[in-house]
Amino acid sequence: MAGTVFQDSKLPLTVWFRAMWHVTSQKNGVSALGLQRVLGLGSYKTAWALLHKLRRAMVRPGRDRLGGLVEVDETYWGADDQPVTGRLTYDKALILVAAQADGRGMGRIRLRRVDDLTKVSLHGFIREAIEPGSTVRTDGLSAYEGLADYLHDPRVRGPDRRQASVLLPRVHRVASLLKRWLLGTHQGAVGHAHLDYYLDEFTFRFNRRRSASRGKLFYRLTQQAVQVDPAPFATLTDPNP
Repeated sequence: MAGTVFQDSKLPLTVWFRAMWHVTSQKNGVSALGLQRVLGLGSYKTAWALLHKLRRAMVRPGRDRLGGLVEVDETYWGADDQPVTGRLTYDKALILVAAQADGRGMGRIRLRRVDDLTKVSLHGFIREAIEPGSTVRTDGLSAYEGLADYLHDPRVRGPDRRQASVLLPRVHRVASLLKRWLLGTHQGAVGHAHLDYYLDEFTFRFNRRRSASRGKLFYRLTQQAVQVDPAPFATLTDPNP
């Protein structure tokens, strides 16, 4: 258990494995309260920490980047009553979405929360998420310009906002499903401090949505759990201790 996500845990591995099976066997995931009930845990805090540690294992170290034609756009999360002017945000979290085309359908995705829409943030996300030489389709935001090592395919929306989902249908579909999942499974109770790990979970689930075997998802999560670094409780409550 040392050097893995299980390090320093007082829970027996059988409880961890039950939790991992429940998390991977539920199509839309599970809340900490739901996991506490299923496992019969005496503490909500224990269930919450267990889930957050598992989310850290949902990103495989050195995972392959997206390739081919990839759509990239941004969406927002939180503070629904806070007005947003143009692309400026106050209390909302800014999330970048990359969705790989698979014929007329959709392949894998990548998500990341960023602080702004500068070239540094946008180009950095693209370099991390997308293989060089790929075609990157975006809207007309000027910060996307100057992409090196990629074929940039900007699509200018025009005055009709409804055209955005027509020009970049895949990323808009992902953004819609993400928000529905956060509002449904987690009742919208996801703050900015931990949003990154919920994005990891959504990506893990979405990219394996066509898997016919829940057992394979359990195996994959178990495999990745022994590859990630330990996550002490202090790092869960304060992502920047």
